[in-house]
Amino acid sequence: MSIFLFCTLLLINLVVGIFLGISGIAGFLLPLIYVGFLNMPVHDSLALSFLAFAVSGVLGAYSYWKMKHMDLKLAILLSIGSLPGAFLGVQINVLTSDFLVKFFLYLFVLFAGLSLLIRKDRDEMEQKRSFLLNSHLFVMLLGFLTAVICSLTGAGGPILLVPLLASLGVHIRVAVGVSLLNSVIIALPSMAGYFSRANMDSLPVLIIASLLGTVIGILTGTRIADKVPIPKLKLLIAVLTIVSSIYMLAVLVLSV
Repeated sequence: MSIFLFCTLLLINLVVGIFLGISGIAGFLLPLIYVGFLNMPVHDSLALSFLAFAVSGVLGAYSYWKMKHMDLKLAILLSIGSLPGAFLGVQINVLTSDFLVKFFLYLFVLFAGLSLLIRKDRDEMEQKRSFLLNSHLFVMLLGFLTAVICSLTGAGGPILLVPLLASLGVHIRVAVGVSLLNSVIIALPSMAGYFSRANMDSLPVLIIASLLGTVIGILTGTRIADKVPIPKLKLLIAVLTIVSSIYMLAVLVLSV
């Protein structure tokens, strides 16, 4: 275990943690960087990513709850669907080859970046709350489907839920708070599944680096969340994401 890798993971989790605290998005960058740029094993990368999602979800959701940006009823209904969805996503991942997992990860991250680029100015606009959110079945199904995708690819819950909830008329700040809390429910079974298949010889030190960076980052991000212009932050994340994912897709395909 090199000091360079420890410091790299600490810095990566610090930066992503700040982004998560501010906007609830950017967690999907972790598996992309771990697998694509640091060349870490897929299951090790996903285990560390979901550990960071769980920690950032707890800290971030609590901060948003204190700021009164939380809809507990909506979060609970989503989480009821997300729990079995996360279990299913892990099982699909285990049965899928490393090439396909990486391909779906990079492809999904590319889609997420494009979605952010398209919606960067829209989510701040007030919309009427959709009648669909009054249906418990719809909300639980939404939680289930997003959890399957997120636990399969390691992309993290907020990248899907924040724009979806915002498009259904949930205030953007509340959508971030709800998504951070829901990401904890997705992360717990995903983390258990991927850690059971990871190489535990080298992970303990990496876990420390991940936790340190995530905790400092999320606490910093939530403190400055109301002072940062979200559209500009989303534009920066979107551009970095699109360029990185296209590069990694090209490298993956050309290596076959």
